Amino acid sequence: MDEHQSLLHAIYYLLAATIAVPLFRRLGLGAILGYLVAGAIIGPHELGLIYQPEATFQFSELGVVLLLFVIGLELNPHQLWKMRLDVGVLGSAQMLLTALAITGLIAVFLDLTWQQGFMIGLALALSSTAFAVPLMEEHKIMGVPIGRKGFSILLLQDLAVIPILLLLANWAPSGDAEHQVPWWLGLCTVAFLLLAGARIFNPLLQVVAKYGSREILTAAGLLIVLSVAYLMQMVGFSMSMGAFLAGMLLAQSSFRHQLAADIEPFKGLLLGLFFIAVGMSLNLRLLFAEPLLILVFALTLMLVKILVVALILRIRKFPSKDSLLMGVMLAQGGEFAFVVMATAEQSAFIPKEIGNYVVLVVGISMALTSPLVMLYELISRKRTMQENAQHESLQAENALKELEQPDASKAEVIIAGFGRFGQIIGRILTASNIPFNALDKNPDHIEFLKNYGVKSYYGDATRIELLEAAGIRAAKVLVVALVNIEASLAVVRLVKAHFPHITLIVRARDRAHAYQLAELGVENPIREIYESSLSAAMRTLTEVGYTEGQSQNAIDIFREHDQSLLHQAIAISKDPKELAELVKKSRKELKELFSKDVQL
Repeated sequence: MDEHQSLLHAIYYLLAATIAVPLFRRLGLGAILGYLVAGAIIGPHELGLIYQPEATFQFSELGVVLLLFVIGLELNPHQLWKMRLDVGVLGSAQMLLTALAITGLIAVFLDLTWQQGFMIGLALALSSTAFAVPLMEEHKIMGVPIGRKGFSILLLQDLAVIPILLLLANWAPSGDAEHQVPWWLGLCTVAFLLLAGARIFNPLLQVVAKYGSREILTAAGLLIVLSVAYLMQMVGFSMSMGAFLAGMLLAQSSFRHQLAADIEPFKGLLLGLFFIAVGMSLNLRLLFAEPLLILVFALTLMLVKILVVALILRIRKFPSKDSLLMGVMLAQGGEFAFVVMATAEQSAFIPKEIGNYVVLVVGISMALTSPLVMLYELISRKRTMQENAQHESLQAENALKELEQPDASKAEVIIAGFGRFGQIIGRILTASNIPFNALDKNPDHIEFLKNYGVKSYYGDATRIELLEAAGIRAAKVLVVALVNIEASLAVVRLVKAHFPHITLIVRARDRAHAYQLAELGVENPIREIYESSLSAAMRTLTEVGYTEGQSQNAIDIFREHDQSLLHQAIAISKDPKELAELVKKSRKELKELFSKDVQL
């Protein structure tokens, strides 16, 4: 019966995840929130499909363990030593400031001793590595300075779990203190692993790789991770810290990438199970009984942590935008808060009713993290768009003023779009002493080019007043080198209508764009990769044995045939069937042309 029950539970987990995660991702709320809601629904407080989430929670912690191992693989002892100040200073400051702020709030609103308040403060100061790291990876900031600072804070929090539990044991001696492991034994174990671990693990993996198989190599990797994690737990540290240490010891191993790839599927599944277990631990009935109070507690916790993290990072000279984003990502309570609260309740140091509130607040803060990150980015993006719009408007005004100055607009050529395509034309014109004006909508691009003495102006070439200010009435040629196809067509229409005297040389992004340009009367649009492709084809023919003359002749035949095909296709470009028939016919004709050339 137990076997059937375990199988049924596995089906519940998989079914809940399969339904909830895609749904929440489709709604833009993220996978983590989907896992939490799925766990809350199937847990003992709602549908009751799973009655004992504690066993699942303990097993699913292996997901956090494997996550820390993979992170450790990206570091090595030298990198960690370089991070020592960030870990020590930033992490300690975040822990102490957050704990003191929460302790103060508890002293005002709850009738608890300062020791109880400070212990709750320390537990709530911990953030969730399992939440924060995937968020940072998703937003691609793990490898940048602000991401490394955030990871330093998380690393110190993992290290702080042990002192917190030791402090709890000291304040609550009834909590089986005689079984506490001496602190020096944990430090000796860490020192031993740092000195001898790499000399043990690498030879083991080499032997397994030589005589075993890929599956056994994966098993050996898991053996190392779980063994070190278990050993560290036995001497009083957390399993996560042990896994991180194991990964760091293998960071310079030749098996590093293989281990990371093999363990990734286990990590993903177990992390999902961990989040489901966290969701099952949430007593939603307590939330529904006092929703406003719980929500205020959770938001207050998150606000305190956001302000503390942002303040610390601002002191380290990081921009306010980045500092606040990192604060939001670290604002949730952590999974180790469950461990601290469970230990405090078992030792009767903190009342069970208070512990239930703390656990629920931590869970709700986890659920709110992803939506708050999305909301912050939405607000930040909107503000950035407004600032960019104001900046672009100012630059457009300045560009018009610059172009209206004497001699500024006396140019024979105007280049609309000064990216790589336009820059090559500009360089050749400069070398030939031919004056030109360049227009581009990228403000950073304009500033960069000015550093090199290139006369370029910010502006939208689809605006007739800007083209006139750039001197189009006196110019001979307009080169349309815009990347955006719609903008390119708009410029061509504008110029054809108002400045028919100008010669147009237009960049075509692809064949369809060339059809549209030809319909507007542009002769021989320049297909951007066409000439380079012909050059590559000619070199290929030469390398396989053609003479240079034969190669050039083949390219000339193709160019003439393709140009003829382009003119024929313009008339039927909107009829897919006729166009397809024309292409098939042209391929046959091209083969016949080449065969005739060979016979000659």
